[in-house]
Amino acid sequence: MCSYNDFVNEDNKLRIMENVSMNLYRREDYLQKIRGFYHDTSLIKVIVGVRRCGKSCLMETIALELKESGVKEENIIYLNLDRRGYRHIKTADQLDALIAEKSTAEGVKYLFVDEIQNVKDFEEVLNGYREEEEYSIFITGSNSYLLSGELMTKLTGRYLEFELYTLSFKEYLDMKAFLGKTVSQDMTAEFDQYLMDGGFPKALQFEGTDKQAYIQGIVKEIFEKDVKKRVKIRKISIFNAVQRYIVNNFGATMSLTNILKDLAANGCPIKRETLNRYIKVLEDAKIILPCLRFDLKSRKSLGGEQKYYLADLGFYFALNTDARINYGPALENIVYIYAKSKGYEISVGRIGKLECDFILRRNNADYSYIQVAMTIMNDLETENREYRPFENIRDNYPKYLVTRNDLIQHRGGIIHVNLPQFMKDNRMF
Repeated sequence: MCSYNDFVNEDNKLRIMENVSMNLYRREDYLQKIRGFYHDTSLIKVIVGVRRCGKSCLMETIALELKESGVKEENIIYLNLDRRGYRHIKTADQLDALIAEKSTAEGVKYLFVDEIQNVKDFEEVLNGYREEEEYSIFITGSNSYLLSGELMTKLTGRYLEFELYTLSFKEYLDMKAFLGKTVSQDMTAEFDQYLMDGGFPKALQFEGTDKQAYIQGIVKEIFEKDVKKRVKIRKISIFNAVQRYIVNNFGATMSLTNILKDLAANGCPIKRETLNRYIKVLEDAKIILPCLRFDLKSRKSLGGEQKYYLADLGFYFALNTDARINYGPALENIVYIYAKSKGYEISVGRIGKLECDFILRRNNADYSYIQVAMTIMNDLETENREYRPFENIRDNYPKYLVTRNDLIQHRGGIIHVNLPQFMKDNRMF
């Protein structure tokens, strides 16, 4: 695919711009969140997300939309620090000099820096340009180190974070059509394939084992660029064992104590503080995302046990030879990431001795409750089990029962939805 990095060169800009427009899939849900800040020179726009989720393409799309709106090409400065020619830019002074060299236009300039974490002490450079109020600045980074330490301290209140996730089911379908691939009329079959494929945008260009190899490559790239360079891992085999354990048990309730016991039982003893650090590394690299437990009675988060979900299900299938789908945790994972992408805070709910799969919150005020099941059509006992947590919730916030492909039921005011259609329609909970 054409990259915006190509059309910042000198010749044939208009023709290349048209080619880029034809080859960039526009992720409208995220663009809508950012458009209101395109011309804001007081805030740095920070786009974060797991590697290869589409951050660069999103920034290229923003640059394209600016050009389409009338911004002159010379006012757009696009620097991909992973690109050949810019890889030597490692220090704040080198970055400052490069930006100054490109800043030849009059008026507001739109500065895009991809993979900014490659530069040590980049914060001071960006803050300096931000304070000039002549630059609308956009940056990307692939891990949580970007928003830790110095950046948080120096830029508090001066940046906005936009988290990008891999493709939702609707985006998956739309991008397949965009790439000229056949989209089945059988929505359930497409959804099952989406569960297996995951949502990494470029993975859609591959088939079969090539797709799996591509995602395995992402895992290796994350380890090389987001882990090894920033964290001292003494025993890589132990780190890999922790990663496999968390990935293979996504969606299961776990605690440090239980993980330590299970690893030790499998010949992999590890200290508690080391385990805690490795899990934090996986979170910072955005391979896994934590989901805390929330007590409905006290309205407080609970410590100790929690669940972890994957940034993309492709990680699980790429790292395992068993390609069978366990629909329970897989559907939970899809719901979790979808809700996060829509801006919800999400927790596992405890209702006395019962558990509600998810409690969603917006603005810390409005709640939604979600139960997820592959099906409730097997027998009445299964149906009653899924409805039971809702019957113990006394407030009037909406309650959703999410299944894969069931006949829609109407029971006790609970909203029953099938996840493929719900996501295809881009609905909110």
